[in-house]
Amino acid sequence: MPDAAILVAGVDVGGTGIKSVLVTHDGRTVGEDRVPTPRPGPGIAARVADAVRDSVLRLSGQAPERLSAVGLAVPGTVDDAAGLAVYSENLGWTDEPLRDLVAERLALPVAFGHDVRVGALAEARLGVGRGLASTVFVPIGTGISAALCFDGQPYSAHGYAGEIGHTDVGHGEPCACGGSGCLEAIASAAAIARRYTARTGRSVPGSAEVLALAAQGDPDADAVWTEALDALGLALAWTASVLAPDAVVLGGGLAEAGDALIAPLAKRIDARLTFQRRPLLLKAALGDRAACLGSALLARDLLEARGLSKARDAS
Repeated sequence: MPDAAILVAGVDVGGTGIKSVLVTHDGRTVGEDRVPTPRPGPGIAARVADAVRDSVLRLSGQAPERLSAVGLAVPGTVDDAAGLAVYSENLGWTDEPLRDLVAERLALPVAFGHDVRVGALAEARLGVGRGLASTVFVPIGTGISAALCFDGQPYSAHGYAGEIGHTDVGHGEPCACGGSGCLEAIASAAAIARRYTARTGRSVPGSAEVLALAAQGDPDADAVWTEALDALGLALAWTASVLAPDAVVLGGGLAEAGDALIAPLAKRIDARLTFQRRPLLLKAALGDRAACLGSALLARDLLEARGLSKARDAS
């Protein structure tokens, strides 16, 4: 039986902040910590590893001997198996052995993954996907990505699975990735705000304001919102056709629109499907804690895979 005294830490490195949680083996969160992410520049990976170490040590507090493993999630392209942060434009790193850098600093086993896939893991095991065999987690914020989770395990394809945001949905506009027609360029929260401003010359803080204007009858806001919904409906319909997930879990800032997003999106998906399985459309439950909670799950899985049932000295 696992030792109830074992603690694991889950860490989510974001573009602006690092979120950490301390979790017991039975899943109770007993501590949280949030600090700014070091600014990009020389030695960024080492500086991030230092910040992660400091956050985890603050969390372990008076009982560092009970801390048995750390889970670490980072953005960008990630090679989970190799422990490499392959590329992040926002953080400015390429092929950094971030897992090993953190493990060296803490002298602990470190599980490593991509922030969206790790968030998907948390939603599948702890959130709205609990009890479902297969989910596709789609956070819609500054960009759009997807993470596939089958039987409680994420599917990564060496870091390349889930790039739904960079599939062509036919609108022809350029995307920051260098392609054109990408879903992200028309339906991300950032794109909705940007396209409304370009259309009207009136700047808006974000997509929530565009949606509010559409609800008030603003024809330009309605056009931008409708085009975003049409693109999302197309992308999720073919995702349902190919993967047949039990549910699509919508996260990120745009998901805060709730039924204003989910109801019209469901109609668009239904209109494109015939015999295929229609996935449930669900709003993510764990918010911005999903990736750090998922990282803690990775750490627990790592301990169990290694057969560790005691605290730090067992490693």
